[in-house]
Amino acid sequence: MAEVDEVVPIFGSLKPVYGEGSLLDEAQFRYDNLKAKFIELYGTEPDVYARAPGRVNLIGEHIDYEGYSVLPMAIRQDTIVAIHKRNSNEERKILQIANVQSEKYELCTYSADPDQDIDLKNHKWANYFLCGYKGFHEYIRSKGMDVGAPVGLDILVDGTVPTGSGLSSSAAFVCSSTIAIMAAFNINFPKKEVAQFTCECERHIGTQSGGMDQAISVMAKPGFAELIDFNPIKASDVQLPDGGTFVIANSLAESQKAVTAATNYNNRVVECRLAAIVLAIKLGMQAHEAVSKVKTLSDVEGLCVSFAADHGSSDALVAVKEFLNEEPYTKEEIEKIIEENLESIMAGSPTSLAVLAAATHFKLFQRASHVYSEAKRVHLFRETVMSNLSDDEVLERLGELMDESHYSCSTLYECSCPELEELVKVCRDSKALGARLTGAGWGGCAVALVKENIVPSFILNLKEAFYQSRIEKGVINHNDLGLYVFASKPSSGAAIFKF
Repeated sequence: MAEVDEVVPIFGSLKPVYGEGSLLDEAQFRYDNLKAKFIELYGTEPDVYARAPGRVNLIGEHIDYEGYSVLPMAIRQDTIVAIHKRNSNEERKILQIANVQSEKYELCTYSADPDQDIDLKNHKWANYFLCGYKGFHEYIRSKGMDVGAPVGLDILVDGTVPTGSGLSSSAAFVCSSTIAIMAAFNINFPKKEVAQFTCECERHIGTQSGGMDQAISVMAKPGFAELIDFNPIKASDVQLPDGGTFVIANSLAESQKAVTAATNYNNRVVECRLAAIVLAIKLGMQAHEAVSKVKTLSDVEGLCVSFAADHGSSDALVAVKEFLNEEPYTKEEIEKIIEENLESIMAGSPTSLAVLAAATHFKLFQRASHVYSEAKRVHLFRETVMSNLSDDEVLERLGELMDESHYSCSTLYECSCPELEELVKVCRDSKALGARLTGAGWGGCAVALVKENIVPSFILNLKEAFYQSRIEKGVINHNDLGLYVFASKPSSGAAIFKF
């Protein structure tokens, strides 16, 4: 378990994070290239570098924002931010944010005012840096700290986490940006605080993020997946059994979480909140109390379990089946139950109001069923890892839980897409022990649990059965296949480098 006061580590070499051999050589090349381009662009060396990894969620999808534990691991792909803080007497008090892939991501310039609004209608890649910048200043103010008047910052970014892939490129970018800003101001906070406030940072982009992505990116340890608990945030090491490897495969359908939030991601957050309020009222809470107190499905789990106990069960789903209709609810039907206008309930949240403007029906039964069953699977996953079963039996059971999770995501939460369905089927046909979509869904990646000794043949099968037709159509280049399908062991979390 991460120590309470353990801060983001500062290293003088790359080895503690990237290990040895080809991975270290590849990392060294990236940092050397980043430094050379930084000097070419800004005429000075970076003061400091920060990196944060992407992640793959092994199980526990769309439940972090409902207050439930999740079980992700960090992957080797990461985002590096190089930063130089200008002197306070220099006139150009601006943020200049450039990317190593300058042909794809143009240089963006912002004011250094930490109170500026982010233009959500005009989505720019560098807005994620601005999220970290705003969030950093908000956090230090909340702690009564003062870093003086705004100064100019020069920034260069290099990311290898594929965007729109469900591997949390956005959190890797926000976390590395925030940590680079901290380091530029010679400030370091405990990892759990950084995990908490970087989640708040990313909400500036307009998605109601739950905190898993930032927590694993900051708190990961090499060799371990982490059970992430919330309120308060905590990471517990989960040692995965020998003999199994996770293969991550990109469906090539890009998941644009920030762009489609009102109809997809944030829509589900709102549906879960409405399901929780309706359940609370049906289970005996006064309507006005439910509206003011109930925010997530975890808030009413106790009431659901008490109801289930009276009916000879310990499963919250008993209450869901009893009190929520399987047919979608109209806005008017929900308002009749909760005795209040939905817009007034969501008045403090522009993103939730955008959902109400876009939606005509709400599937409360399906969303609550997914959340409660998925929360249970996370703990079964960890219990299985820690059980006395043989490694083979453990791997088989973990695969079954992953399959169940995918079915729930696909049918109850409806966050899959045709490409993910095809890819998950190909994984299972290619002898995966289990496979599921990972990340927000609606595109992005699948993760498959595979016996270590068949990984090369498994990846070859995926290339032939899923990717070859896409290569022939020119969707991807054959030489880039390693970016779209790869095996990964649990990797290191965020770090600061001062060379």
